[in-house]
Amino acid sequence: MSFRPNGMMIYKTEAEIALMKESATLVSKTLTEVAKVLKPGMTTIQIDTLCAKFVKDHKAIPSFLHYRGYPFTVCASVNDVVVHGFPNNSELKDGDIVSIDMGVILNGWHGDHAYTFILGEVEKEVLDLVRVTKESLYKGIEKATVNNRVGDIAFAIQEHTERKHGYGVVRELVGHGLGRSLHEDPQMPNYGKRGSGPKLKENLVLAIEPMINLGKKEVYTEDDGWTVRTADGKPSVHFEHDVCVKKGKALILSDYSIIEAAEKANANLNTSYYN
Repeated sequence: MSFRPNGMMIYKTEAEIALMKESATLVSKTLTEVAKVLKPGMTTIQIDTLCAKFVKDHKAIPSFLHYRGYPFTVCASVNDVVVHGFPNNSELKDGDIVSIDMGVILNGWHGDHAYTFILGEVEKEVLDLVRVTKESLYKGIEKATVNNRVGDIAFAIQEHTERKHGYGVVRELVGHGLGRSLHEDPQMPNYGKRGSGPKLKENLVLAIEPMINLGKKEVYTEDDGWTVRTADGKPSVHFEHDVCVKKGKALILSDYSIIEAAEKANANLNTSYYN
């Protein structure tokens, strides 16, 4: 979701980082619940209902619901929808890819990340897009260390997706800082120059989120003011982790391992892109 930066980066204490890890983990656990049940015939509004209940049951608040007027708990983006897709009553089909992006507020701190699922059989080029986009997220995270710069993360993602594989890196949408507010500084683009942008200091928390198109980078926003689609109608993939800047190696606060385990156990989901 877009935001207006104010130029101030907020660094957290170790105690605050621990609380943010709890928030991020709750998002991971919620996405794991989606991974357990997702199948063709299910609707994204059912996913929204499931996630809303799980968050409420864990004494947390959905970050996205009513944020700048957004009317749902999750963003459910299917196929050529890049981000911010409205949950609806259309049944998901074999061959669809769907990104679920969501956030929670727990103990006053936000967690916010996303995961793209594949339902059934898809073309190899779509499998490759999912794999490469996920890889690029970790390429970016490798650069989220003290004394690197925002541009180092951005360059790593762009290098792996656009320069190496020829995919379209969305320019209009970026990752962001995270904390007591859903969107904090700095903005985290997925393209850029090494050595450029703000310097990273310890305990800055970032939501790093490559949004990568199979085709061209151009996108447009539908009349609802939220749903962003690829201009050429080709699929787009979105992955997002919550990451704390540290010396030497970044600390990932969210947890894909539990999502991946549930994904592998669900026969309706395609995990053949895994290394």
